Amino acid sequence: MDKIRLSDVVNFFEYEKVREARRARIIELKRRRRVDVGRYLSFVFENRETVLFQIQEMCRAERIAAEDKVQEEIDVYNALLPGPSELSATMFIEIEDMTRIKPVLDRLMGIDRGQCVWLQIGREFAVPGEFEAGHSDEEKGKLAAVHFVRFRLSREATRAFPKSEVHMVVEHPAEQARIRLEPEVVAALAQDLTR
Repeated sequence: MDKIRLSDVVNFFEYEKVREARRARIIELKRRRRVDVGRYLSFVFENRETVLFQIQEMCRAERIAAEDKVQEEIDVYNALLPGPSELSATMFIEIEDMTRIKPVLDRLMGIDRGQCVWLQIGREFAVPGEFEAGHSDEEKGKLAAVHFVRFRLSREATRAFPKSEVHMVVEHPAEQARIRLEPEVVAALAQDLTR
């Protein structure tokens, strides 16, 4: 997937003029790229459009206009883009009841290490999620509510993906769930694997 360049990002004044239309398009795009798993977890699979939208939104919110500062945002967010034969997602731990946030996060400690999260492609391929480091601190008992996870598919798994049943699987002591990805989600992600 092509990296985002400085020339792809419009200044926040110009972005404001097209924001509502872009926002509506991205909401619909993310709907086809979102997978809810279990009671608290959701995964939004990223692509170039979703990442560019995040950069534009960050520049708008922070009023970032200087090219070097915009480039810093681009450099950070480009890391979210999947490479060849990869899928990448932002994993959200979503807890609506404010009184349950700390207890649930405490129970989910360690979900971002080991092989607690994976994609099951057909019966043959289990692709473990590789989490970006730095989103939890077991010594301090802190787990972030947002994580970045990458799935690196073998050549064979990449070929099997579009014509297989695909499941998102979570096996953690505090949360076990398995959900079949809807055909429209599989189709959208299969396009990512060919870019």
